[in-house]
Amino acid sequence: MSELKKTALSHVHEALGAKMVPFAGFLMPVQYTGVNDEHLTVRKAVGVFDVSHMGEFLVRGPQALDLIQKVTSNDASKLTPGKVQYTCLPNETGGIVDDLLVYNLMEGDDPHYLLVVNAGNIQKDWDWINAHNSFNARLENISDSMGLLAVQGPKAGDTLKGFFSEDIAAMPYYTAMYAEMKGVGRVLLSATGYTGAGGFEIYVPNTALEKAWELVMEAGRPHGIKPAGLAARDTLRLEMGFCLYGNDIDDTTSPLEAGLGWITKFTKEFTNSAALKAQKEAGLKNKLVGFELLDRGIPRHGCTVVDDAGQVIGTVTSGTMSPSLQKPIGLAFVPAALSAPGSPLRIDIRGKVLNAQVVKIPFIPTAK
Repeated sequence: MSELKKTALSHVHEALGAKMVPFAGFLMPVQYTGVNDEHLTVRKAVGVFDVSHMGEFLVRGPQALDLIQKVTSNDASKLTPGKVQYTCLPNETGGIVDDLLVYNLMEGDDPHYLLVVNAGNIQKDWDWINAHNSFNARLENISDSMGLLAVQGPKAGDTLKGFFSEDIAAMPYYTAMYAEMKGVGRVLLSATGYTGAGGFEIYVPNTALEKAWELVMEAGRPHGIKPAGLAARDTLRLEMGFCLYGNDIDDTTSPLEAGLGWITKFTKEFTNSAALKAQKEAGLKNKLVGFELLDRGIPRHGCTVVDDAGQVIGTVTSGTMSPSLQKPIGLAFVPAALSAPGSPLRIDIRGKVLNAQVVKIPFIPTAK
């Protein structure tokens, strides 16, 4: 087993008393004061996540867009400089190599793209994209030198506004810009979010990451800022119905069945697009849905959905006790006939079959 990687802030997390666990090949903070406390802090005020384990690839050259269009499902030609797009890398067998963000960036006279990928898939994605680079695009893997802070919550703007000359509160959702951060230097600032609570991401070189963390924590103190770990990040994203690679989507799941038809654009050709288009036209057999339990219990990844005879007809991909709603919620692949809101489901949790129903996602309203 290879040694776990650490972010440039690992010693800071340990000093704060974080519980550190292996995640995607890294030693990461899963919680500090507790998942519920951190979750509600982000929902109501502001929290900061160290997500420096994420991967970042730069793509440059006249044919950079051609490569991105070939390997991703969304239509990156719609991206103007400063815009960000959620997309996925389809494989050739109907599944997903990874889901990712594509940034269209301009720095001086240098147009380029940034791909932000999941930590556990960095090498897999790098190999996949390079294997399809018949366009002579120039790729650079900057994952090991780049840190990333996610400052999330309704008070995130108030926390960060003093660091930038730009009016960051006016940044539209899914946009990004290079900016000078006071006391830190040049960073890439974006407003994408994985929590549904509003906020920003700060991409900063590892050499300045600890300084950025200290300054953000100090600026956020009047607003009740707390460090937040991966456990709260997971419950926050689940309340929004956002997919987590390795749980809800993987190499075997169709992006269409996973509810990602909105990022699967058949106005262009991309890897396996013909087969996915045929799947859409034939009608989907299964769909990923949100559900809430009506009985007492907590659904977890891997629990099964069963019919009245006890036969397995689906699988729970994510589940938790929602800290915001104080009710058990989850995501599950179920037959398309049972995918409408209000449809009754039966979830087998450790041999006990509990009643549930399909509900619309997100489970809670998004921040404006």
